[in-house]
Amino acid sequence: MYKKDMREAFLTTIPVMMGYIVLGMAFGMLLESKGYGVIYALLMSCFIYAGSMQFVAINLLTSGATLISGAIMTLLINARHLVYGLSMIKKFEGMGKLKPYMIFSLTDETYSLLVASQTPEGCHEKIYLFLISFFDQCYWVVGSLVGSLIGSLITINTTGLDFAMTALFVVIVLEQFLTNEKHLYTYIGFIISILCLIIFGSESFIIPSMIGILLSLIILYQKGGKENA
Repeated sequence: MYKKDMREAFLTTIPVMMGYIVLGMAFGMLLESKGYGVIYALLMSCFIYAGSMQFVAINLLTSGATLISGAIMTLLINARHLVYGLSMIKKFEGMGKLKPYMIFSLTDETYSLLVASQTPEGCHEKIYLFLISFFDQCYWVVGSLVGSLIGSLITINTTGLDFAMTALFVVIVLEQFLTNEKHLYTYIGFIISILCLIIFGSESFIIPSMIGILLSLIILYQKGGKENA
């Protein structure tokens, strides 16, 4: 019944698939190298599913961090999702029972696909958007499991693997910038981040940047700026 939706969603998510399987493998191998096996990789990728936060979670697990410190770290690292959520309010209005999963599965790369996506002719918009999110998580889960299994069989030098997520994020941002005609939100993010980097320094600029970007987007959204972004 939804064969066309599945085919179109799969084709749309191929770029993310190529990145997520590799990045998921990096995560699985890192996790295995710290003594946490395939079950941890599966559960974290199914129920946490927050790319960069999962890499950080490895260090939290190995350092014996408390639940409170883990929660605060997660909030700070994923603060950008406040911005994502604002821009997806309209798009998620008709998702019905699927809406909670759409919110949960809104990673950086999935967000990029959903923002740029136009539902192909003959597809059901709700199903098509859901499948994009679902396929992306499947790629991540598969990559994590494969990486964990490889890590359990082969001793690998994992130095530098934790930078893989940053590299993919940079590529996604550049691709979206080059394929989108409107760049207002992108310019706002860059300008505010650079100013905060100059003012607060490299160790403390992330939180002020997120606050500044969030406030700017709220103001733009209220003024109808979403139509011009």
